[in-house]
Amino acid sequence: MKNKNKIKKYGTKDNPRLSIFKSNKEIYVQIIDDINNNTIISYSSIVEKKKNIKNNKITKSDMAYIIGKKIALKILSKKIKKIFFVNKRKYKFHGIIKIIIETIRKNGIKI
Repeated sequence: MKNKNKIKKYGTKDNPRLSIFKSNKEIYVQIIDDINNNTIISYSSIVEKKKNIKNNKITKSDMAYIIGKKIALKILSKKIKKIFFVNKRKYKFHGIIKIIIETIRKNGIKI
């Protein structure tokens, strides 16, 4: 039998894919157009730490909120209204992943 509820796996220019990778120390977020093999937007905790050298005692939760806010502003500046998230790495939807996605949603992007 064919699976009728097939998950969309490829991002387009108008509806790109959200990719989140978290390591033990850093968080990386990308907005990807898979059709053209192009990363439209990327942001990470490394970039944020370089900007805020004074305040090194930011928790991972606070960093996830900051990254979500910055990536949402960049998405809006590219005039993208809708993105989608496919959890390829099987992260549980809580903690840092949830904070990033909820922050992006609160800033007006449909996921």
